[in-house]
Amino acid sequence: MPSLRPVLAGFAACLLLSACAHEPAAQAHRPAHSRPVPAAAAANTPAPAAETARKESEETLPAHTGIQACDDYLASYRACHRAAAIYKPDQIESHYQQMRQSLLRDSLRPEIRPQLGARCNSLARSLRQALHGKACEPDPATASSTTH
Repeated sequence: MPSLRPVLAGFAACLLLSACAHEPAAQAHRPAHSRPVPAAAAANTPAPAAETARKESEETLPAHTGIQACDDYLASYRACHRAAAIYKPDQIESHYQQMRQSLLRDSLRPEIRPQLGARCNSLARSLRQALHGKACEPDPATASSTTH
């Protein structure tokens, strides 16, 4: 039986790449005239335009990516991550929200959208490997609400 560590390391790398895919490349240097800002002054400084735009766009994200592989991956994300025990149970929702926002944002970007299907298929393959044949259980809220 293969070790779980390389599979999880690969999966974590995929998550990091997908979560950061929407971020612009970091600048290599600071301008010479820039000085550190004291914490009190920084607290009163308005948010940068890019951060404000990102928050506004998160509020207007679509419900689905429109890419079958990504929508299927998101639909099974919580249950399969719970079954694979990749994250602690109390961390799954925050990881799901990060992944969901990343995929939904990228689905709106014409330069990234064509690669999303392959990215989601890769994420799903990594998750299936981490499951080692286990089935994904439905979300507890979904399962209990359907038994009434």
